[in-house]
Amino acid sequence: MPWRDIALNYHRGTILLGNGASIAVAPSFGYGSLLDHAQRAGLLAVDVQQLFRFFGTSDFELILRLVWQASNVNRSLQIPDHRTHQAYLNVRECLIEAVRGVHPAYDLVTGHLPSMYQFLKEFDTVLSLNYDLLVYWTMTYGLNVQDGHLFKDCFVGNGIFDDAWQRFREPYRERTNTLVFYPHGSLALCRTVVEQEFKIHNAGEGLLEAILAEWRSERVVPLFVSEGTMPQKISSIQNSYYLSTVYREVLTSQRFTLTLFGWGLGEHDRHLLRRMRGTGIQRVAVSVFRGDQVYCNYAHQVIQDDLGPVHVDFFDSESPGCWIHAMPPELPRFG
Repeated sequence: MPWRDIALNYHRGTILLGNGASIAVAPSFGYGSLLDHAQRAGLLAVDVQQLFRFFGTSDFELILRLVWQASNVNRSLQIPDHRTHQAYLNVRECLIEAVRGVHPAYDLVTGHLPSMYQFLKEFDTVLSLNYDLLVYWTMTYGLNVQDGHLFKDCFVGNGIFDDAWQRFREPYRERTNTLVFYPHGSLALCRTVVEQEFKIHNAGEGLLEAILAEWRSERVVPLFVSEGTMPQKISSIQNSYYLSTVYREVLTSQRFTLTLFGWGLGEHDRHLLRRMRGTGIQRVAVSVFRGDQVYCNYAHQVIQDDLGPVHVDFFDSESPGCWIHAMPPELPRFG
């Protein structure tokens, strides 16, 4: 059914965005994983491949953090170790080139931002599982829209996460607001060698290059969980103060409706859905791409298994008013 037929039932609820949302904006996100893209593009040096194999993971962020920490330990103890530092440089450059290869430039996305903004502002909470900058860019676009609405990600002026996140629900100068969280992190989030986590600030088109420059500074590593099995992802989440706070507090907070957009409900991510069981969810709306009945059957079963007996609505992911698909202007009424 069209989104507009059920939208009011999910107004001011929670929306969870999966990779399908990013693919709708830029097909380049349909690569499978950053590691897949890097392998296909021939970006992986032999020592980098060895690291992924040894640690049994496909998570770029984890490998980068491990070799970065090892290199910093060796440097602090004045242990000569060119090879470890070179491995760090190889992993970092590989990740940068992989991100550059799949992430669209800001000017290729700007045409979609008004529709994305109008869609997301109808929810009180956005949970984006995507590491990309699309939601961040939607938020910064909204800063120039004078409609009394404000998106808040709970990172304060100096880029530090304020863990008293519930207080941001209260309107300050805005009439309405939407809180935004990244349960698997984001390109815009990073951590220092002493595990301090912060958000990189830069409005609009310069953000992606500002992030990559920050990575190259060797002061920080990115904070996002790109790949891995469910246990690996949960372990990575628990290793971050921000991610664990979102997992422990935000996902378990009370909500009555949940909208899933562009999410395949893969086995490796179902821990997020299970985390929301018992929060009061009564209705779940699930986007469906071009009438995929097999997915509908699968999604319905997964939701009943993980959330319990809730009402499930399916809606067309390409219907008007949904994500990048603008709602047509109302026709004038006569008579």
